[in-house]
Amino acid sequence: MRNGSPSNEGVASRAMIDLATERKPTLITPRQREVVALIAAGCSNDEVGMRLGISPRTVKAHCDVLRQKLGVRRRRQIPMAFRLLTGEDPLSAGRGWLVAARLPR
Repeated sequence: MRNGSPSNEGVASRAMIDLATERKPTLITPRQREVVALIAAGCSNDEVGMRLGISPRTVKAHCDVLRQKLGVRRRRQIPMAFRLLTGEDPLSAGRGWLVAARLPR
């Protein structure tokens, strides 16, 4: 509940529902697919950047574009919206070795 009204967090947005009911050609680039796969694997922007050889700020820019394309508000909603749009498993969207490799902690 936020400001006296119920929260819509976790509820599918209208854009997500539209994506699920209407298949259209995907507009997601190969690099964005890699970012989606790593987000689905639970990586932070820093981890995605390290694995792809880009800055965390560039990862954030990819996330911003993906959120807009997929019609979601939160970064964590990107993999679900990607699956609704493409019918693909987000973890298989990028190169498998990117997701399989573990970063030292």
